Amino acid sequence: MPQSRQRILVDTDTGIDDAVALLYLLATPGVSLEAITCTAGNVGARQVAANNLALLELCAHAGLEVAIGSEVPLEVPLVTTEETHGDQGLGYAVLPPPRCSVSTRHVVDVWLEAARCHPGQVTGLITGPLTNFALALRAEPELPMLLKGLVIMGGAFNYPGNTTPVAEWNTHVDPHAAKEVFAAYEGLPQEKLPVVCALETTERIECTPEHIDAIAAGAGAGPERLSPDEAEGTRSTNRNAVVACLSDALRFYMEFHRQHGQGYIAHLHDLFAAMVATGECGVAERLATVDVETQSPLTIGQTVADVAGMWKREPNARIVTGTDPEAVFELMVRRLSQLARMHG
Repeated sequence: MPQSRQRILVDTDTGIDDAVALLYLLATPGVSLEAITCTAGNVGARQVAANNLALLELCAHAGLEVAIGSEVPLEVPLVTTEETHGDQGLGYAVLPPPRCSVSTRHVVDVWLEAARCHPGQVTGLITGPLTNFALALRAEPELPMLLKGLVIMGGAFNYPGNTTPVAEWNTHVDPHAAKEVFAAYEGLPQEKLPVVCALETTERIECTPEHIDAIAAGAGAGPERLSPDEAEGTRSTNRNAVVACLSDALRFYMEFHRQHGQGYIAHLHDLFAAMVATGECGVAERLATVDVETQSPLTIGQTVADVAGMWKREPNARIVTGTDPEAVFELMVRRLSQLARMHG
């Protein structure tokens, strides 16, 4: 269970699974979000910020700082993925325009102030490309030692990519940033190394219509049954705003997965990473030295892990190798039901 006042700083490119992760964090007792920093990825950085502000207001958390960093990757052109997450990043969900404004501070300042003011207390959670964190490391190379820890959703190790045959989306968007981040951690104490939640683990977290219906039932919001037999684009009529938002967002995601031959499901990559960051999700992990391909047009964005020490380099990551999807969804339903009951 999370400890009292567990400080988490989230850097995200809020699409659908990022949104579910954020709602989980807002619903988890003892978790204190320091801020939400925004990067371009699933959609542009300014749309990411608007999504985060709207989600915070949906759950009565308006006022939490939401800051924007770089709106483009370090070296390669920006590519976004509206076909996966919808034009605004939240699938079919449409939230009222946020009343709060984006912070005037740059993301780097947010990260450095949080880490310096609370040394050894802040856990970083990055569910998008690593652009912002790479910039923060350039400004403060001691950042890994100032943080309590870091959890990254990204990469694929001995597993097919979801963007190219070998590359995972977040790493592919900004491979140069990912390479810099892993290099910065090489040789640091094991407890400081980033915990990496890669596709071979996160694609086991398969959300189904039954999970959404269970959230609605737990919230006292009546049935919320998504069916693959319904017309694409069907919208929720649930009167609970949180349930309707989740349903409309995840319906889009399930339709996308079905179109790509994966079934009427939704991979909740970022929810899993968020649970790793809070410590509520037990995992197995292994030490490795991770590097990222940035030169080859054929394999750019590929993450390579040396587990056997062939490179004669120090480890720079702890790669998650196993988890319990059933426990993940039991926790998701419990947390999000409570959130919807309180704020829907």
